[in-house]
Amino acid sequence: MEGSVMRRGLSTRHIRFIALGSAIGTGLFYGSAAAIQWAGPSVLLAYLIGGLVVYLVMRSLGEMAVRSPVAGSFGQYASWYLGRYAGFLTGWTFAFAVAMVCLADVTAFGIYMGLWFPNTPRWIWVLGIVCFIAALNLCNVRVFGELEFCLSLIKVLAIVAMITAGLVVLLMGIRLGDGSGGAPALSNLWAHGGFFPNGVEGMVASFTIVMFAFSGIEVIGLTAGEAKDPQRMIPKAINSVPLRILLFYVLTLLVLMALYPWPKIGSQGSPFVQIFSGLGIDSAASILNLVVISAVVSAINSDIFCTGRMLYGMAETGHAPAAFGRLSRHGVPWMTVVVIAVALLLGVLLNYLMPDELFLTFASLVTFAGVWVWLMILLSQVAMRRSLGATEVGKLHFRVPFWPYGQYFAIAFMVFIFVVLGFFPETRVALYVGPAWLVLLSLAYWRWVRPKEVEPRALELS
Repeated sequence: MEGSVMRRGLSTRHIRFIALGSAIGTGLFYGSAAAIQWAGPSVLLAYLIGGLVVYLVMRSLGEMAVRSPVAGSFGQYASWYLGRYAGFLTGWTFAFAVAMVCLADVTAFGIYMGLWFPNTPRWIWVLGIVCFIAALNLCNVRVFGELEFCLSLIKVLAIVAMITAGLVVLLMGIRLGDGSGGAPALSNLWAHGGFFPNGVEGMVASFTIVMFAFSGIEVIGLTAGEAKDPQRMIPKAINSVPLRILLFYVLTLLVLMALYPWPKIGSQGSPFVQIFSGLGIDSAASILNLVVISAVVSAINSDIFCTGRMLYGMAETGHAPAAFGRLSRHGVPWMTVVVIAVALLLGVLLNYLMPDELFLTFASLVTFAGVWVWLMILLSQVAMRRSLGATEVGKLHFRVPFWPYGQYFAIAFMVFIFVVLGFFPETRVALYVGPAWLVLLSLAYWRWVRPKEVEPRALELS
């Protein structure tokens, strides 16, 4: 039957920008200001450390994805190498994280549109974006990939423009705005309380936002089932995207904190607005609004795509209702798109109930779920490697670096992030909601899934 299998229509360009679309969004455009207020300039060190760990996670995922490219990716790998129970928890926890991110983002879209159309009810914009993205995700995967490429490119160009403008200001010694912040200079990185103005504790606290900002990069693994040439494209995408994201975050924040004393960043809205307004661009708010809207649409688009592929893979193994495994004539898991779109309509309610101060709560919950998924990826790769003989290891096309010590370091760091979430009162709610979610999933697994399970299919070694 036409559409009975997933279509391999994504190129390396698509895969790279799908990951960028998911991982460059609210965490950079708004969350970075909160991280800076906690850590000061030492947030740069936090992003460097977090970026290194995420790269190790991506290499672990890449080793498995190149060896066995499948729909559902890391959820499938957890089932194969850690057991079906672990795969069930991993897949649904990823879906949980994406749902929270998307709900926040569709609400944000309605708020952003309100800048241009203040008299239009917000729910209309929320409904409109949900329907648009749902329709897009029902199209051929190549159509999705092309639009995601364009949306992500807008974000990337905006970041490059900000970095370029900031460097020009620094080199020419231009004072921004009324000059009350002093002259832009690299000395701003240590002139206001030192590099660690709030101590090491402040830098540690910022890891909540830092890891939230990087969440979503693992979606590269979910594209493996639809990549034209996974053994060539996945390594290229993994080797380039983490470095690009690291440069976007670290270089962007370095320029920001050189232009403005770090205590002032975020005090006048988005850091991007501060830069463009300081340069005398009267339409700064509208320019930023266009960029942020494209960022939100891109992130929601990418997240719905990847959640659909995860649930499709889980449906194949019996970890999700069989309806999630049905494909349209375009080879798209249409039922997952419809269900997610219906769930996103809750964003209409959030327009009235979700105050701005809940951002940190959402970020901490997403961080918990994201770190759990990353931990499962690391543990799955370690289990896979230990199950292979020397000859099989030699056949791996994309082996992880620093084996096994890099993996052990990354695993220890993930456990450390759970401790950080519980240490600070602002993020402690994640350690209440997160484990409760895992308990509910466990009850569902042992009540409905486990009794119906059969022996899993043998893994075909490539």
